[in-house]
Amino acid sequence: MVLPLLKLGTLAIKTLSKPVAARLKHQAAVHPRFRQLIVSMAQANHRITTRMQRRLYSHATDVEIRPLNEEKAVQAAVDLMGELFVFSVATVALIFEVQRSARSEARKEEARKQELEALKQRDEALSREVELLKEKFEELEKLARGRGLSGIISFKRPDTESAKSVKPA
Repeated sequence: MVLPLLKLGTLAIKTLSKPVAARLKHQAAVHPRFRQLIVSMAQANHRITTRMQRRLYSHATDVEIRPLNEEKAVQAAVDLMGELFVFSVATVALIFEVQRSARSEARKEEARKQELEALKQRDEALSREVELLKEKFEELEKLARGRGLSGIISFKRPDTESAKSVKPA
């Protein structure tokens, strides 16, 4: 279910980025300062990518890199800005999903901790109840011995020392 939604979201982002790129192209043609900014950005990108390619393919790196003509630079800058827009929106979506997942896991962990705490409290309550029952049993044994019922009814457990020392008649 998540994968089709992710693909649909990516498609929507790409579809939305096309009008943004078209608007950037229009703004580059209208505003000279913006045009100069994106041309310089495209030239810098061209120099960096050309140097990286030369290093990767072991070509000479000290050769002068010819700048792009202005129209190619504008087109390259607009394409780069469109890709950056898509990448930034996808990054924001990814961060949102990771945070949502982390919150979900935190809630599950909190529920597990509460369940464990409830089990510990139940265990402690049962331990207290067992201790209380042991005390009541010992009190009953004392009362039974005090009334002389010990010969008739034996409340002693067979694992005690007194039970071992008593010989049958």
